[in-house]
Amino acid sequence: MVSTTGAAPRTAPVFSGEGLVRGVQERLRERLHLVRDPGTRAVGIAFDDSAASGNALDAPGEGPELVGTLPPGYPEWLGDRAFGIAHGVRFPYVAGEMANGIATTDMVVAMAEADMLGFFGAGGLDHRRVEAAVAELGRRLAGRRNWGVNLIHSPSEPALEEKVADLLLAHRVPVVSASAYMALTPAVVRCSASGLTTDRSGRIVRRTRLFAKVSRPEVAQQFMSPAPPAILDALLANGRITPTEAELAARAPVADDVTVEADSGGHTDNRPLSVLLPVLLDLSTTLAARFGGPPVRVGAAGGLGTPRSVAAAFAAGAAYVVTGTVNQVSTEAGLSAVGKELLAAADIADVCMAPASDMFELGVRLQVLRRGTLFPGRAAQLYEAYQTYDSLEAIPADLRTRLERDILRQSFQEAWATTRAYWLDRDAIEVERAERDPRHLMALVFRSYLGRSSQWAISGEPSRRNDYQIWCGPAMGAFNRWTHGSFLAQPEHRSVVQIGRNLLEGAAVVTRAQQLRAAGVAVPPAAFGFRPRPLS
Repeated sequence: MVSTTGAAPRTAPVFSGEGLVRGVQERLRERLHLVRDPGTRAVGIAFDDSAASGNALDAPGEGPELVGTLPPGYPEWLGDRAFGIAHGVRFPYVAGEMANGIATTDMVVAMAEADMLGFFGAGGLDHRRVEAAVAELGRRLAGRRNWGVNLIHSPSEPALEEKVADLLLAHRVPVVSASAYMALTPAVVRCSASGLTTDRSGRIVRRTRLFAKVSRPEVAQQFMSPAPPAILDALLANGRITPTEAELAARAPVADDVTVEADSGGHTDNRPLSVLLPVLLDLSTTLAARFGGPPVRVGAAGGLGTPRSVAAAFAAGAAYVVTGTVNQVSTEAGLSAVGKELLAAADIADVCMAPASDMFELGVRLQVLRRGTLFPGRAAQLYEAYQTYDSLEAIPADLRTRLERDILRQSFQEAWATTRAYWLDRDAIEVERAERDPRHLMALVFRSYLGRSSQWAISGEPSRRNDYQIWCGPAMGAFNRWTHGSFLAQPEHRSVVQIGRNLLEGAAVVTRAQQLRAAGVAVPPAAFGFRPRPLS
């Protein structure tokens, strides 16, 4: 006789109620058996320490019938394993590049050390600050390849875009995330092509891996295809890439990973993820068949503020997920305490669209926080004036008074003097153009308010509390509702890693609950409601 002293208890299988909820939420990393009650034909669950698991096959007529087994569940398995191999990460999870340094070097380091991937938010920063951040990351993350820096499309400052690309390549930044692109530029193609080689089998090997955040299929297609010959020829003629790099770039897609940017904070087309993600997944497969090689991996971003939304993205086929807005409340984020408090009070409808500083003249808008700030309305007033009048001098006196008093808080002349000094230091060509073109001068003055409004939110400038520009999508409100009353509701617990791990852990729980439901188990709704908890 085999002694049972000290053996694990043999519990009965569970077919309904709280026991099902606990089994789903508390025993994710255990093998789970599906069993059928011979009398009611209901399908339930049992674990290896359950009474049914030991006798279901040995004596099928005497108890619940074993009808299937699910392996243990792990957050690491939610995405495409090729993503983890390519980037040296354990989890298919990325902290996106919130501009103006809101995605800080500390955030990138924390993500890398937790075996995830993070991008420094270089957009909107001058070259010197980007260079300092890249040098710091190179020191702190020496030998690691799971970190990167943002390269943002700058149609009004193409020279700056080129300069940042030079910097990222010179410092051998392992991953570059291209964002806000409407078409390929020489700078982003050069980041993709530089350093291309082949291994012994002839497979193309990249020195710099490129992500592309897109909101439209026509833009995604450009990144999922080899670079246009015209751009490659021009880069080759100018000595920016080698003949070998040009030849290999003509055979490989521009990007390794394309992120579907749905209803996100900041630059967005507000497209639903459930509509856009399947389209781009199909596009990736189609283009891979056309050009050869494996499909470009497709990830999901925008609207991901709860475990259920993350699980839905993975269930739809996302290779990885990218979060942004919710990370602005993390302890590592470069946003002021007041700004974080405003975000923590937001609900899903407390967002709206406002003119974008970097693409003001093009009429591009971005999604921002509406509750607690007057920025969206004030920015709209400036854009309306720009659309209506040809110069600052043409603006009627009463409107001019309101704009100077309520928004700029200085005269147009004073505002231009400040703006002119800024651009003389950043790009003097803009000043030369403005002094020839009164409408461009007006745009620069108005853009200065839009640009500084973000800086005021970052620094917590008290005199400009009502002018804070905080990029925010509706996911922030969903995140706040999910974390309410939990340990993640406390600001000091909101590290970027805890946010990420809880979203992934919860997504794995939701995925298991749905697997059981699809297998015929009557899973209670509560089983899908993962609550945040300290994870390590």
